[in-house]
Parts: sequence; C-alpha cells; structure tokens
Amino acid sequence: MQEYFLELGIPKEIFDYAIMPLLIFCARVMDVSINTLRIMFVLNGKKNVAPILGFFEAMIWLLAIGQIFQNVNNPMSYVGYAGGFAMGTYVGMTIEEKLALGRVLVRVITPVPMPELIEYMKEKNFRFTNVGAEGRYGKVNLLFTVMKREDLKDYIETVKSLNDKAFYTIESVKRVSEDDLNVMEDRPRFTTKVWSRIRK
Repeated sequence: MQEYFLELGIPKEIFDYAIMPLLIFCARVMDVSINTLRIMFVLNGKKNVAPILGFFEAMIWLLAIGQIFQNVNNPMSYVGYAGGFAMGTYVGMTIEEKLALGRVLVRVITPVPMPELIEYMKEKNFRFTNVGAEGRYGKVNLLFTVMKREDLKDYIETVKSLNDKAFYTIESVKRVSEDDLNVMEDRPRFTTKVWSRIRK
C-alpha cells in the first residue's frame, strides 16, 4: 500500500503521519460499527446476518492491525486506531438507533389506571397486560407490552403526555412466540382464519 501512494508522488512523511493514520481510522470506524450491528443481530436471534457481519468485521480488523504492526514506531497510527474505535462506537450506535430492529418489553407503573393509554394501545393493535400490584406506597397499576422498537418513541411520548410522572422500564426482547407474532403483525388474517374455522 505504501508503494502505491509513493508512486503517486506523495512524500513518505505525509503518508506515514497523515494518510496511513487516516486509513487506520476509517478501517476501525467500519469494523467497530459492524461489530455493534452484529451484536444487535445476535441479541435479536438473526442467525443468517450475524455471521456475515462477523466475517467482514474480522477481515477489516486484520487489515487495520496489520498496518499497525507495519508502522509500530509511528505514534499517529495508534491515535488513528484509538480514534477510529471511539468514532466507530458512536457510528454503530447511531445506525442501530436508526434501524430500530427487534422488539422491546415496556412496563408502565402508575398509581392509578390509565384508560386513555389502554385505548391507544388497542388502536395500535398492541398486545398488553394490565394488572394491579402492590408498591412501596400502596396500590399501583402495572401495564406492560411487547412492541417493535420503531413504535417505542411514539408510545413513550404518549405515556408522558398522559402522565408525566409515570414510571416505565424498557428491556430488549430476543424472541417472541410465533403465535403472538401472528396476532400482532397479521391480526386481520388471523381473525379471518379463526372465524372461518368457527363457521365450519
């Protein structure tokens, strides 16, 4: 690689202290971003995608670390390596947020029931469970549901608009039973199929 740039007329000093660290930086941004996405796909049980991402992650990492060893006396290579790792973490998290893949479990705890929120969930065809519970200061209402991450932002905004003091927790969900998936994602077809069986 060094010979290629030198043939283009680029001075060796510029290559060593500018171009090479920049290339290492870019490689680390790519492999750390892929690593973040790979972990996300692993947690969501995507067995077909995660190994492919792992292959490219390892390949890019080997290229980057190989250049580090070839320029072991160049401190700018280490700066590019560490800087790429930091930036790759940020880029990977940003991409992961934009993709919003997978599902989350959301629990909402309030002192009193929230019928408006329940109506909202019915309109959105969310599956939910609403139960009474005992809290530190007495009776509370516990409402929890599993939803797609892409719906999470609107749901939380709705919760806050109805009760800005509502306590909620959010957890990632690795798998959801196939029956629930069919009900949540294909409710009309599911209902039609059940109704046709009843009529028979």
